[in-house]
Amino acid sequence: MNDEISVESNLTVINLVLEASLAVQIVLAILVIASIASWWVIIDKRWMLKQAAGDADDFEATFWSGIDLASFYRQISEARRTAIGMAGIFQAGYREFGRLRQEASLTGHVLVQGAQRAMNVSQIRELDRLEQNLAFLATVASTSPYVGLFGTVWGIMTAFYDLAGAGAATIDAVAQPISEALIATALGLFAAIPAQIAYNRYADKVDRLQVRYNTFTEELTSILERSGGRRPAPAGATASAAASAPAGSAT
Repeated sequence: MNDEISVESNLTVINLVLEASLAVQIVLAILVIASIASWWVIIDKRWMLKQAAGDADDFEATFWSGIDLASFYRQISEARRTAIGMAGIFQAGYREFGRLRQEASLTGHVLVQGAQRAMNVSQIRELDRLEQNLAFLATVASTSPYVGLFGTVWGIMTAFYDLAGAGAATIDAVAQPISEALIATALGLFAAIPAQIAYNRYADKVDRLQVRYNTFTEELTSILERSGGRRPAPAGATASAAASAPAGSAT
């Protein structure tokens, strides 16, 4: 009876970790660090993507309200924070379109192509920002089970080695080292499963935002094509690209 109580008291998670072999402890430490880092990325990425989707909703609501594009451009350019998302794409395309329109020798087709290239570059940068650290989640999801399995295999090898030295195949002899080994597997899954779920969910959100950015780029390109043949009036013009950009509205 006393032996059973002694075995049960030694099989707490903390005791198993503290009494595990050095190799298993290293594996457990790696998995704990990976899990903490992945949760930090999960929380940060959730906030970032939620903000990006909200900013896109707000931008589209304003853009398609019939606001004057030149005024909207100045409003975005004069904002304190750097324009990102759709606002950044619009700012890059409209600024390039206004800059190119100052050159009288360029055709409307060339102006639109230049603006579209600027928007594409801005979109690529925005997607790169949104996808940052997603690869880390994929790495944690794919490798953590194998790291945990390595700790399990090592722990089982140690258990059999100790069993051979003990000379008696009893539960008491193998319960603790086998339990230590299985903790590594459990911790590997604990790190991998949330990372895999978050990666799949966030990758889908990024893809949806990319579709919205592509759609907006095409729509703004069509608007610029319609105004490409009209030169802005010189009255009130300034040296900035905002003033030289064509007046119009998103209608």
